[in-house]
Amino acid sequence: MQDQLKLSLIQSDTIWQNIHENLENIEHKIRTLSEDTDLVFLPEMFSTGFVMEPQQISETMEGISVNWMKKTAKSKNIALGGSLIIEENNRFYNRFIFIEPNGKMVCYDKKHLFSHAGEHNHYTSGTEKIIINYKGWKIAPFICYDLRFPAWSRNLEDYDIALYVANWPSTRITAWDVLLKARAIENICYTVGVNRIGSDENGLEYIGHSQIINPQGNVIKKSTLAIEDIISTTLYKAEILANRKDFKFLNDRDIFTFKNS
Repeated sequence: MQDQLKLSLIQSDTIWQNIHENLENIEHKIRTLSEDTDLVFLPEMFSTGFVMEPQQISETMEGISVNWMKKTAKSKNIALGGSLIIEENNRFYNRFIFIEPNGKMVCYDKKHLFSHAGEHNHYTSGTEKIIINYKGWKIAPFICYDLRFPAWSRNLEDYDIALYVANWPSTRITAWDVLLKARAIENICYTVGVNRIGSDENGLEYIGHSQIINPQGNVIKKSTLAIEDIISTTLYKAEILANRKDFKFLNDRDIFTFKNS
């Protein structure tokens, strides 16, 4: 088990439906990382933007973006995670993909599709909550709109990190800031949110606010400017354990199961 974990968030300006330029931009930013890091996280649909016509831009699990992630994770000796538009069995998924340097892969399909934008009309909802085990740390990945559903995020697995990758617009950024803190406090875990900047073809503006929050709900690092940015910090397992020892709130949590509709 690794007691410390160094992670970096890449807050990028996603170019609409331009996979090659987006991958090139992110690869350049990864090359600029000044220190060794264990994990690098990217925003939701980092290679395309939040597209509601997936048939025009989707990829398979053997496509350019997944292969780029594999190559980058191996060459940079990092674990890399972010969400992509994936076509599988004639269905489209907003899929979070986590790839280790050795090529091991874990995937999570977005559970809560953003009906306000019609995401549920184009994508298939995931049904399984995933816990990633990496270097002795348990990471629970979620995607954007999942943040609004605390029952889905509930820490029933004693995970260490709740991760939210997003395309969260500026008009609702207050909710982003507040809910990330709430998830950290109620689950006594580090909470990580990585968001994009810029604008998209839907006329939405994004101002980032990517951030890392400790188990007490205090912001450790946050990007406060609407610019491309890299946020890096070190997380400490001892901080989680100390908080859970002093505040045994998880012992009183409700235990429940989900019934798929």
